[in-house]
Amino acid sequence: MHPSSFDKMTAFRRDYLEARRDEALVILDLGSQDINGSYRPLFALPSWKYIGVDLAAGNNVDIVLSAPYGWQEVAPESADVIVAGQTFEHTEFFWETMRQVARTLKPNGLCCIIVPSSGPEHRFPVDCWRMYPDGLRALARYAGLEVLAAETQWEDLPQYDYESNKWHDSVLIARKSGKAASAN
Repeated sequence: MHPSSFDKMTAFRRDYLEARRDEALVILDLGSQDINGSYRPLFALPSWKYIGVDLAAGNNVDIVLSAPYGWQEVAPESADVIVAGQTFEHTEFFWETMRQVARTLKPNGLCCIIVPSSGPEHRFPVDCWRMYPDGLRALARYAGLEVLAAETQWEDLPQYDYESNKWHDSVLIARKSGKAASAN
């Protein structure tokens, strides 16, 4: 994980979750395996339950999904927050993943998706996509989520080196409707 991504997730926590620090929140981190850093420290509060979710066992993984687009190991409407950083570009059918995010969020649940808009190919095991704000807004609408914010870091920022800046990360923050899902 590059420092600019960690800082973007820190901003999400500050802006959207700080007022909820005493609530009992279930926070799923999709693509949580610690390859080069983890978001876990951001969500390490006594009242919050952080759960790392990935397709492979490893450091910082609490739940291993048996299928990338059918999360049988995660109950519907079981998470208050889902975060994913540097995951969607490695997901062949990211729109199906986003449907699982929507299925798993509780009513009024939030998601924060961080994905590069540029940068070199970095297969792990594949590297399929780059995303812009319009694409992230469309993705949220496809999954039935309300867009709260969608933006891209278009410029290099002086506090980061080339390794962080080259990704020009895009960020989506979205919310599930407050109505419980119907049983279809």
